Amino acid sequence: MTVHFHEEDLPPGVLAGTGALAVDTETMGLVTHRDRLCLVQISDGSSDEHLVRFAPGSDYAAPNLKSVLADPARLKLYHYARFDLAALHYYLGVMAAPVFCTKIASKLTRTYTDRHGLKNLTDELLGESISKQQQSSDWGGPELSEAQRDYAASDVRFLHRLQDELTKRLEREGRMEIAQACFDFLPTRALLDIAGWAEHDIFSHS
Repeated sequence: MTVHFHEEDLPPGVLAGTGALAVDTETMGLVTHRDRLCLVQISDGSSDEHLVRFAPGSDYAAPNLKSVLADPARLKLYHYARFDLAALHYYLGVMAAPVFCTKIASKLTRTYTDRHGLKNLTDELLGESISKQQQSSDWGGPELSEAQRDYAASDVRFLHRLQDELTKRLEREGRMEIAQACFDFLPTRALLDIAGWAEHDIFSHS
């Protein structure tokens, strides 16, 4: 596997022309309006991962990256898609859908546990171990360490395989239809977060 590092945009032609894309983001924090988008990770499921870094003050033009993210014919795989969709829409101006979210799929199938982190999934379903040591590091610095790059790449490295395993479980348990309905709603959920309803359940009585 090879990790490719790019500044401000994805080079043309580095991804396969069709098929699902694994996508993740790194930001300065968890508040979308406040904490800028620093890094987008993307993989077509081959042995390569691509990291696109955005500098402070970036205009987030990134026409090549936006083109593949906005392509409605390509499924995007995420772990906790709600956050990534909001960050990508807020900073890049694209809704990176359609969506498959491995966290939602895990919650609908692995009801025997409350551990639905990416590390938990890769350990149990794939027998692969990933480190989360760099999860809370400074993604906005002038240089990204090798440890940060490896961590960022690992966040998309296993999503295609996880989708395969979780789809089998969703189908086995008869929950594929409700999972798909959740996935289809995620872009709207992300827009609600951006618009100020992140902490409010608009479906509740009160």
